[in-house]
Amino acid sequence: LEQGIEQGIEQGIDLGERSLILYQLAQKFDELPESFRERINTLSRQQLRQLSGDLLNFKGLTDLETWLAEQ
Repeated sequence: LEQGIEQGIEQGIDLGERSLILYQLAQKFDELPESFRERINTLSRQQLRQLSGDLLNFKGLTDLETWLAEQ
């Protein structure tokens, strides 16, 4: 039971981080292509944390595309 609760908490944290990053990117670039959303949804928690900092320096979608290609 405890393991199930812990897994649920971890999944909730991952979902929250993904949702926040997708929201930030949509705000920064007006609209985020679905292919980018799909790729972001496959990132690990460590990659999401890296992206959350790096996205602050992105000037355009090409920066995000390059970042995703390097992952």
